Amino acid sequence: MLNQQDLNQIANRGISEQQIERQLKQIKDGFPFLKLDGAAEVGKGILALGAEEAQNYIRTWNAYKTEGHQVVKFVPASGAASRMFKNMFAFLNADYDTPQTDFEKTFFDHIKDFAFYEALDEKCSKNEGKSVSNLISSGNYKAVVANMLEAKGLNYGQLPKGLLLFHHYENGSRTPMEEHLVEAALYANSNGDAYVHFTVSHDHLELFKAKVAEKQAYYEKKYDVHYHISFSEQKPSTDTIAANPDNTPFRNEDGSLLFRPGGHGALIENLNEIDGDVIFIKNIDNVVSDRLKKDTITWKQVIAGVLVTLQQKNFEYLRILDSGKYNHAKLEEIIRFLQRDLYCRKGDIKNLEDADLVIYLKRKLNRPMRVCGVVKNVGEPGGGPFLTYNQDGTISLQILESSQIDQNNKESLQMFTNGTHFNPVDLVCATRDYQGHPFNLPDFVDHTTGFISSKSKNGRDLKALELPGLWNGAMSDWNTIFVEVPLSTFNPVKTVNDLLRDVHQ
Repeated sequence: MLNQQDLNQIANRGISEQQIERQLKQIKDGFPFLKLDGAAEVGKGILALGAEEAQNYIRTWNAYKTEGHQVVKFVPASGAASRMFKNMFAFLNADYDTPQTDFEKTFFDHIKDFAFYEALDEKCSKNEGKSVSNLISSGNYKAVVANMLEAKGLNYGQLPKGLLLFHHYENGSRTPMEEHLVEAALYANSNGDAYVHFTVSHDHLELFKAKVAEKQAYYEKKYDVHYHISFSEQKPSTDTIAANPDNTPFRNEDGSLLFRPGGHGALIENLNEIDGDVIFIKNIDNVVSDRLKKDTITWKQVIAGVLVTLQQKNFEYLRILDSGKYNHAKLEEIIRFLQRDLYCRKGDIKNLEDADLVIYLKRKLNRPMRVCGVVKNVGEPGGGPFLTYNQDGTISLQILESSQIDQNNKESLQMFTNGTHFNPVDLVCATRDYQGHPFNLPDFVDHTTGFISSKSKNGRDLKALELPGLWNGAMSDWNTIFVEVPLSTFNPVKTVNDLLRDVHQ
């Protein structure tokens, strides 16, 4: 099936022949669905904190930051903005010249409300000899869109989402990248140092570096902070092979194998290389303007306080287990912590002898830890918090996507549909063990939680293999805690018209 040219191509990507064989088998066989114990909810896997509790956790976090720990803000930012402008690309290619759909009408009715309006107006004046208003008045709507999307103008159809102008301020407009720098200064600043890491695509790396070089000094002065900003790219070795509908390798016109990015789950490799005691993870487009940042800052500190509180207790128990200085009552105390605080449960745990029990407890406690903010479900697409069965018979908290659920199993589908909360990708993580050594994060991935999607290239259908998602299967074997956070902390931008929402004005 694979020739020498294929083997050379695979080796150049840092992928082994065995990996390709495994991927093709996964594409052919598919992945098992996860067995649910139920949706997580308040009082059953989700913490809902009162005002006093929240303030206590904030104080804990602020005290932790003064102790010299390295705090990092990890921002997946490789996504291109092209999907944001899907509707406007469709208008540009439509056989009509004036806005027809509600989306198109909304865009043009409120065009002056976009933070990028002034920049767009300049491009239109330069390229068309007319302002945006004059072009619209003369019915030349498509010239406006072309100057927004194409290389001759703002080139927003090809730029990364993180470098678009999202929010308008009196002294100019900001990109999401800049908003993340501001956030880092406000909740991830440890003794005047703020570490920020962006994962970007290779094509956009130099653009990001240039924008950071342009803006860094301004925000350092404004927030009295010193930034340590780094970048990484998704590794070619995490790409996955594409297959034809008959499960044979998909080949390009020149006969070479087609590889595709393995999805955001590939970023577990990038995260694994981050040197930090505490790592915040948040998507590039989930930002708001300064006037609405208060809730975001508050709840980031809260979930970080929860993390370091539980981590401290976890480390204490691991040291006790290591010392051998414990009795059965202490083991029962540790079991309660594992089951009640970390919500990791095993039905037959009482049948274990003390020696086996200690081995089990060490294995379950000595893992990476994450606290995830979850919001009440308002019908947004995506995953949510659930209690699921693991391969070792334990039940633990997981973030699941609909693709991981058997849609033909009425009981599982009902559990998924009735979930009360949603995952907005709002995580804070601890990736060192109790002795200060970094965990090797790929060791904690559940490789059976990937999925197959249907794609096409040049009109030919193909099967694409998506790796276990970064906050799904890639963190399956982590200790997970869910905390209810306000909906005001979740403000993604999926389409250009989302920027017209009040939170982005």
